[in-house]
Amino acid sequence: MSFRPLPPRMRQIPPRKSAILSVLDVGASKIVCLIARLTPMEPSEALRGRTHRCKVLGIGHQRSSGVKGGAVVDLQAAEHAVRLAVDAAERMAGVEVGGVIVNMSGGLLASQRFSAKAALRGKTVSEHDIHRVLEAASSANAHPGRTVLHALPTAFSLDATRDVLDPKGMIGEELGVDLHVASCDQAAARNLMLVVERCHLRVEAMVATPYAAGLSTLIDDEAELGAAIVDFGGGSTTVGVFRGGRLIHVDAVAVGGVHVTRDIARGLNISVTDAERLKTLYGACIASQSDDRESVAINRLGDDMDHPSHLPKSELLRIIRPRVEEILELVRDRLRASGHAAQAGRRLVMTGGACQLTGLPEFARSVISNQARIGRPLGIEGLPESGKNPSFAAAVGLLVYPQMAGLEFFEPTRSVMPHAHVEGGYAARVGRWLKASF
Repeated sequence: MSFRPLPPRMRQIPPRKSAILSVLDVGASKIVCLIARLTPMEPSEALRGRTHRCKVLGIGHQRSSGVKGGAVVDLQAAEHAVRLAVDAAERMAGVEVGGVIVNMSGGLLASQRFSAKAALRGKTVSEHDIHRVLEAASSANAHPGRTVLHALPTAFSLDATRDVLDPKGMIGEELGVDLHVASCDQAAARNLMLVVERCHLRVEAMVATPYAAGLSTLIDDEAELGAAIVDFGGGSTTVGVFRGGRLIHVDAVAVGGVHVTRDIARGLNISVTDAERLKTLYGACIASQSDDRESVAINRLGDDMDHPSHLPKSELLRIIRPRVEEILELVRDRLRASGHAAQAGRRLVMTGGACQLTGLPEFARSVISNQARIGRPLGIEGLPESGKNPSFAAAVGLLVYPQMAGLEFFEPTRSVMPHAHVEGGYAARVGRWLKASF
């Protein structure tokens, strides 16, 4: 019996169909809603898996509330923030949102791997054989209290031949498969879905944040040769490892940019708002020669607001660096424990708003990998300049996900993207209704 995930699944968007998609990036620091038009395009060499061109029609950006560590902690506050973000995107796009694809950053993201083999007896591999071996691999249940987000075949084998991409039509005695299953805490997924449903929206799919970030920032060669995505969020840092063009591992640590902000607030006795401003304007991970000479003004709690104190920038670095080092070391240790440190050593791509600290790529090269870069959304049109940065990588990746949904092993329970405005004439709409109804 195959995996029965809690979130609904969607079929892959047909390569020759246009559609309008709505996605929702729910994080601990911000909530973003994007509405975009997807139109068919010719295959790209750099972004080989994409079948559609994305153009953003509307964007809603709202400060997050009621979310901590990537999980919902206040239903009412989170619902209000989601409503504001969706309303802003709807007004800009002139489109009413019915359903959204959402991401999952909390809920203790984790991976499991399953393998199975099926006898062929020298016959040609058929679709039924592939389905049979995938069914066998997914027969093991996820841990109690967990829900499956993704079930991705990472490699097939045919007798002694490994890493077969598509065994259909080949001949052999035994067909094998390795299945990667990404899961999260069931309660965290249910509560996130509840927030969206309270806004009178449908959750059409739920995507692990590092998977979405990788889909939007990795070029084809990086995903093929091996790369690790580290998404530095506000309340958590999530990790995804890609190899052979597929997601092969996910993980998360419950430390993020908000913890850096709070360290600054505690260390300097200032408000959290002022600490966030200092981190954004002056925060860094690598010392420079001018840090001791340059000073920043701060208003300590209880002091006269008209007479701010001054301290050298080096004092700010002294507070920020240990926490960032802790996050990077936790990521490094998790990758080593998973056995995927070699992929991270080839290429490390950092996304998320907290990765924009000055000097973070250089710091990451000294702790995790000597090849590290900042990842920005690729192949997207219509984003404002403020959105062409790492903090929007996961949101853009949610727009890419429907083009890749066919890679997963799930039996979809819905018609092709029921939340989307699929374009076409009257005859096309009648045909889609007949397919969905009978």
